Order: sequence, then structure tokens, then C-alpha cells
Amino acid sequence: MEKSFEPRPIESKWYSRWEAGGQFKADASRPAGHGQPYCILLPPPNVTGTLHMGHAFQQTVMDMLIRYQRMRGMNTLWQVGTDHAGIATQKIVENQLALEHKTRHDLGREPFVERVWQWKEESGSTITNQMRRLGVAADWSRERFTMDEGLSAAVRKVFVEWYRAGLIYRGNRLVNWDPVLGTAVSDLEVNMEERDGHMWHILYPFSDGPGHDADGHPLRGMHIATTRPETMLADGALAVHPDDERYKHLVGKYVDLPLCDRRIPIIADDFVDPAFGSGCVKITGAHDFNDYACAKRHGIEMITIMTLDAKMNDNAPVKYRGLDRYAARKVIVADLEALGLLEKIVSHKHQVPVGDRSGAVIEPMLTDQWFVDLTSEKGRQAITEPALDAVRSGEIRFVPENWSTTYTQWLENIQDWCISRQLWWGHRIPAWYDEAGNIFVGEDEADARANAASTVVGALKQDEDVLDTWFSSALWPFSTLGWPAQGPVKNERGDVVANWQTDQIFLPSAVLVTGFDIIFFWVARMVMATKYFTGQVPFREVYINAIVRDAEGQKMSKSKGNTLDPLDLIDGIELELLVEKSTRSLLIPQVREKVEKRIRKDYPSGIPAIGTDALRFTFAALASYSRTINFDIKRAEGYKAFCNKLWNAARFVLMNLPEGELPAPAGAPATEAERWILTRLKQTLGEVEQHFVTYRFDLLAQALYEFVWNEYCDWFLELSKPALNGDDAIAATSTRHTLLVVLETVLRALHPIVPFITEEIWQSVAPKLGIKADGILQRPWPDAGEIPADEAATAEVEWFKNVLSGIRRIRAEMNIAPGKTIPLLLADGDASDRARAAKFAAQISFLARVEAPQWIDSGSDEPAAAAAVVGSLRVLIPLAGLIDLGAEKTRLAKEIGKIEGELKKCENKLSNANFVANAPAEVVAQERQRIADWSAQLATMREQLQKLG
Repeated sequence: MEKSFEPRPIESKWYSRWEAGGQFKADASRPAGHGQPYCILLPPPNVTGTLHMGHAFQQTVMDMLIRYQRMRGMNTLWQVGTDHAGIATQKIVENQLALEHKTRHDLGREPFVERVWQWKEESGSTITNQMRRLGVAADWSRERFTMDEGLSAAVRKVFVEWYRAGLIYRGNRLVNWDPVLGTAVSDLEVNMEERDGHMWHILYPFSDGPGHDADGHPLRGMHIATTRPETMLADGALAVHPDDERYKHLVGKYVDLPLCDRRIPIIADDFVDPAFGSGCVKITGAHDFNDYACAKRHGIEMITIMTLDAKMNDNAPVKYRGLDRYAARKVIVADLEALGLLEKIVSHKHQVPVGDRSGAVIEPMLTDQWFVDLTSEKGRQAITEPALDAVRSGEIRFVPENWSTTYTQWLENIQDWCISRQLWWGHRIPAWYDEAGNIFVGEDEADARANAASTVVGALKQDEDVLDTWFSSALWPFSTLGWPAQGPVKNERGDVVANWQTDQIFLPSAVLVTGFDIIFFWVARMVMATKYFTGQVPFREVYINAIVRDAEGQKMSKSKGNTLDPLDLIDGIELELLVEKSTRSLLIPQVREKVEKRIRKDYPSGIPAIGTDALRFTFAALASYSRTINFDIKRAEGYKAFCNKLWNAARFVLMNLPEGELPAPAGAPATEAERWILTRLKQTLGEVEQHFVTYRFDLLAQALYEFVWNEYCDWFLELSKPALNGDDAIAATSTRHTLLVVLETVLRALHPIVPFITEEIWQSVAPKLGIKADGILQRPWPDAGEIPADEAATAEVEWFKNVLSGIRRIRAEMNIAPGKTIPLLLADGDASDRARAAKFAAQISFLARVEAPQWIDSGSDEPAAAAAVVGSLRVLIPLAGLIDLGAEKTRLAKEIGKIEGELKKCENKLSNANFVANAPAEVVAQERQRIADWSAQLATMREQLQKLG
């Protein structure tokens, strides 16, 4: 092994070997009983994407599970692939065309789609290559793309079957419309942003002359307030709450719609909040989702007032036609003011829907779209209810469990799913129209004609729209396994990537690791589609990972300058390059300056390289059940120190071994230190396995960290030195073997978290134990049951550790030079303390740099001394010539204060009746034992302080 740990050469070496050696491949043909199937579905990242902190965190979690289960003998499949990302990908290529002063319409549909495919082949593998840098143990031989031929066939079949079952329909409904992209978009692609705006207060005059309020006072008309006055041209009614006494007598009357030659009614509806504004709202069914539902309930006319690029259309008065919506707003407001109908304008902060791809304000728009029926009796029984029952029955379990409520509440209030998009890149809807407007659906035109329910009039023309990206993603759990093909599915290179006849053993998958933000858009829809078409759930468990935020808990944002690139953390990056990289896409000078200032403050020397393993350990240590996690680069640097510690410990062990294979000693471990470390290893492995089951990766990482750093490196390596340097050949041989066995075992336990460093060290360790395997991933997971435990030896060593720690603490706090040999006195205690002191005398002297311990008999005069307390035993360092009496009094008083604090905590717990009644009996007993232990120590330390005067 090299003298120092350098991550980069190790990482670049091992991943290529793992992949080339097929170490991540699944085997669907493996006979029953030779490893149960264990599958994880990668949430397919956009083909346009690059690895970000959320990806890195999520993929670390998945990789830990896959490596752990593979070492447990499971037949693991990590199904990977990318999503065609219809909107994002089309926008990238359209932006490229814009630089050439062209649009997609200049190319035409087929040449444009060809150009997108070309871009995909050249740039679409960026994120998958970055995933390899993270060390993911994915089966790349099965990599899929949502628009490869096999998955496209699945999409067509699902659409056709649902259509023929009456579960897909085409209708004119209100959708989120992006006027820049020119397509409907899902809620997931809309961000609500708080913006400064205005509330325009407008008067709608009564059609039959002035009216009066409930008290008989004259009213010229109805007063409304709106943030979008341009939509008033499409108003169909005014609405008030049916119980609002101010307006009950006006329901059924009409008002004149300002600027338009139309009358509209006043209606009553429960959705109106009588306490908001005037308690009267305008109903614009074609341009507002709440208004749309109200207009449907009351049969109010819905008028679309805008074109698809957000200009006023021919339904608007002539004066406004062709104006952009915001230009029209200015003219309309001026005209209202001129007519005396604009009562006031008030500054107002409000939430504005913005397209996350275009940045354009989203416009609710009535358009013809395709929908999956999820709300009718038929739709609910066929699709929605089975998806609800899968979670209600426990067939699918959410971790943490509270997310199941989010899932069920959404499905219980679900709307029909708009699945069409007005794009060219994507799965084109397999529907054709004849010249009479009749619709014919089929997997191709021939199939559509063959299954036509009526005569085709003239030529057929295929629908121009494509399917929502989430439609194909919903089929991911089974389409990636080869469904619906009856045989092998090959990629463009001719390699078999799936075979439904054999691969369906991986359905259901074991666990889905994903974020809470796509429970609705992906998780629920996978359950819907998989239950309908295969009769099975897509996964047994759903682990909802946290969202990564910065060290202060703020959302990561380019405009804040607090985003981190995982590869920058792995490789390191110089300050100037980091500044340039972080600000290059910021167009506003003030924002760019603010970001640069923050980066220079936060990273004055740039970002140091911490390596993949340290980054992965950081993610594991943060992976609790929290909704968010705060990523601090200083913590990542701490885990790089952990990797260094492991590396140096391995070098120490290997340097203390003879050449060649190390023969196993006959008999049990020779020393109590060996039996103690094996017992602690057994306990740690038991904890780790339990934390894998419960997805508490933070506790898992903590358990391994503490064992490796504190117990193996800090203690066992130290405890081994007397045996390694002593005259007992049997103890030396046994200790060398235990050092090596524990190291090899803990490398396997650490491998799912830190695969690169463990592989590198293991390659040097394995030959010493005669282990024959190509890599650590081919070794079995350590079996805690095979490791001997010795509680008696553990108690002995824990006593020894406490004595040694007490001596070292006195030396450190009293500033005694580490190399200076000092006298050691022992007082009080019992027979077991005397026996242990005799047993460990040589080790105490060797490791604590003390003279042979001397006992002070009860009643004898004691010299002034600094003390540490181990149970009833006092460990004394004489003060004469070594220690300042006043400093020792201060130290003891401080220790007494700490113990009093711990004692108070225990007493408070036991004085709480609810704690005593509800806590497990062993927990209550533990607290009572702690009180006894703290009380004994407190009495001893007070006595020692009193002896010092």
C-alpha cells in the first residue's frame, strides 16, 4: 500500500475493472434458491441532466443497498436508464437552432426529431458517466432509454389498451399552458413564485340600473378585485357566497361586463370566501382553475380570450385583438379608468405560476387534450382504487410511514391525468383522424384501421401531439424488464437488455428510493400502471429520501451561490474556476456580484478534493428520516480524515505481518483484547444490519465510524502493541491474526458506503488470509453469528480502557508531557479491581507511561494526588513535582459538575410517571443503574476533593 491515501488514482482504477468484470450484472436465469431477486429502479434522470447533490445523495443510498444485498447473496438488479425529458430536451435543441437563426418549423418535424436524436447520441450520456464517478453498482448492460424501441412499444400498447377499455379519452379541458414552449405542462413543471404585483378594484355596473345593498343603500354595481384584469374580457359570471347576507338579494341579477357588449349573471357558490376583498369574485372559467370548476357546476359559458402564445384573440373586443396579455392589461386598465370603473389599484404580493423550463408565466388554457380517466366510477375502480389499496393494505410500505398519508390523500382527491403535450420530441400519440374528424387508435395506422369502429372517411392523419414524459416513466417497473415483448429485447448494438419471460422475477422490485416531490407524478402512476397491466405492485417499499440543502439549511440555488457540484467536491476546484463556473449563467450583474462575493467568502481557497468515498460517507451519515438535510463541506472533510485513519490503520496492520499468507493460529484468541474487539465487532454488525432494514443510514454510518475510529484504530491497535512487542509468541501470532481478520471483516461492512478505499485495502489484506476472490463485492456479507462473543473479556477490557482513559485525561488536563513516566497509585476498589490491575499491569505501564501501579491500603496516609474514578476504584497520580494543587481542585470540581448534570438528567426521567409507565422495562432499568453508577462516582470524587482540602 502507498504511504498516503490518494482517492483519485484508486477511484479511476477500480470502477473500470468492476464494470468490465461484470461485477454488477444481474442473472435472471439463476436457479431458484440461488439468491433471491432484489431489484432497485433508478429514478431515470433526464437525458439532458448532470449530476447534482440530490442525485449524488439518492444514488449513494441506492448503491449502499445494492452492494449490501449483493454481498448477502441476493440476485441484485439495479435497473438504470435515462428519461427522454420531452420539454427539456426539445428546448435545448431549439436553443441551438436559435443560434443559427432557425426554428424547428424551419426544419420540419422529421428533420428536427433526427437532430434531437443526434444531440442525444453526442451529449446524452453525461450524467451516466458522472454516476460511474460516484461508484454506482448499476447493471449497465441493461441500460434503458424511455424512447428506445422496446419502451416505445410498451407505451403504444398501454395507450391503446387503456383507450379501448374506455380509460383514455380526448376532451376540451383547462390545463397549465406554457405560452413560450407552446404546450400543456404538468403541475410538477410549474413553480409558484411570490412576486410584487397589484390588485385592481373594478366596478361592474348593474345591467338594469343602480341597485341597493342589504340595508337599502344605493349601489351602482358590484365591486371585484383581480390580479389579472386582462382576463375580465372572458368573464362568464360574478359569484358570491350563498350565505353572504350582503348579496343574497342580488343573486340572479345581471351586471354589464365592462369594455364588452355582454351581460353576465350574479351566482352563488360555496367556494367564494366572503371575508376576502369585497366577497364578490369574477368567474373566468377558461382562464382560472377554481373558476373552471365553478363554471362547470353552474353551466356558465367559458370563453377563451387568448391565443396559445398569450395574445388577445378574436373573442376580445377589436381594440385589444393581437395585443400581448400584458400590453392588453395596460390598455384595459387605462380604459376602465377613463370610464370611471377603476376604483383603485393596490400593491399586492401574490403567488405566480411560472414554467420551470421557460420562465414564462403559466396561463390556464382551455385546449383539446388527451386524458387518463381516474375519476369516473370506471376509472376509479380500474386504476385509482387498486393504487390506493396497495398502500392501505400494506402491500406497499412508505419509509418514513407518514408519506403514505401524502400518497393516499392525493389519490383520494385526484383529477384526470392530462397526458398530451404539444411537442415534437417524445412518444407520438398513436391516434389518427380521418377527414370527418373521427378518431382511430392503434399501435400503428394499420392496427388503427383494423380496429376501427366506424368507416374511415378519406385519408388518416396522425395526432401531432406527444405523450407526457411521465406516461412512459409510469411503465418503468415492467417496460424495462421487457414487457410486452414475448422474448429477448435487444438494444441498437444487438445486446439483449431484457426478457420479460425471465426478468419478471425482479417484479416487484424491493424498494424505490425517491424524493417526496414526485410521489404524485411518478410513484403513484407507477403503481397505477403496474397494477393494471401486471397485477403486481411495482415495489414493496418506498424510501423517501431527504432534500439536500446548504450548511445553513437554505435551498440550494444558483442565484444564491450556494450550489455544490458533487464532482467538484470529489476532485476539488480552484477558487477562480469555481467563481467562473458558478456565475457564468447569471445574467443580472447584481446577482452575479452577490454570488461571487459569497463564494469568495465561503471558499477562499476553493474546494479541496475529498474523494468519492468521503462524499458518500457524508451522505450516509446525513441520511436520517428528516425532510431535509444540511450539507456542510467541513463534515465531508471530517470523513476524508476517517478514510485516512482507515488507510493508516491498514498500513500499520500490514507492516506488522510476516511475508506471505498468515496462517490461522490454533485455538481461541489468546488475549482478552482480541476477544473484546471481536465481541464489539459482532455487536456493531448486528446494529448495522438492523439499520439497513430500517433505512437508518445515519445510525449505520455512525456505528461503523465509532467502531473503526474509536475501538479498532484508537484502542485495539494500541492494545495490540504490548502483545506484538512482547515475549509471548502465541499472543503475538494470535493478535496479528485478529488484527487482520477484524480489518478484513470491517472492510466488507464498510464497502457499501466507501467502495473504493475498501476495495484497494482489501486487495492487500485478502492474500494474507488466503482469500480467493476477484474483489470485495464477491465476498459474503460478514455473518455476526459466526463471530465469537466474550462478555467477560469485554468487561475486563472496558475496565482497562476506563483506567487508561482516566490516566490520559489527567495527563492532558494537567499538561504532563506524554513521554514522561509518572508514578501511579490505586486506592479503594474491590477484589476484582485488584485482580484486573495485576492482570493489566504491564499493559497499563506500557500504554500509559506510568510506573508499576502501587496500592494504597485503606486508612493509610495518601499523598496529594489527581484522581480518576472507575467504579469504586480511585486512580491516583501524585501531585508532588507534577501537578498544581489548585488546578487539580478546579479539574475535580468541573468533573463533579458534569456528573451532577448527568445524574440530574436520569433523576428527571425517572421522576416522570409517563416515562416510567411507557418506556421499555430494560430502558427504565438502565436509567436506574446509571443513577447508581453516577452516584457512586460522585461520592468518590467529592471525597477526593475533600482530601485535597
